[in-house]
Amino acid sequence: MNSLVYDNNNVFAKILREELSCKKVYEDEQILAFEDKYPKAPTHILVIPKGNYISFDDFISSSSDDNMLHFFKVIRKIACEHKLDKTGYKLITNHGEGGGQEIPHFHIHILGGGGLRID
Repeated sequence: MNSLVYDNNNVFAKILREELSCKKVYEDEQILAFEDKYPKAPTHILVIPKGNYISFDDFISSSSDDNMLHFFKVIRKIACEHKLDKTGYKLITNHGEGGGQEIPHFHIHILGGGGLRID
């Protein structure tokens, strides 16, 4: 997917431009995290970088080491703030159409709060 051009009209780009609303959980200059509109678990948070990264592969190959480290540390911080570090959680990212990626903007799902199967 990283050979594709970033689509500025994807839903996450519209959320970042505040054309669509979201229930924010965390925000800084590099990251936005918000509750999933269609949760698959009691806690379901989406974490997205504010850069135009299409997929995990694009993020890893195009982002700085400092940006990547910050992104994943924020994911842990959010999980801890929701006490998911105590009860357990799952991180999911899909890469490409064959991997089930529906929105062409890199994002991580944090799912927790019980009832998660390890697949």
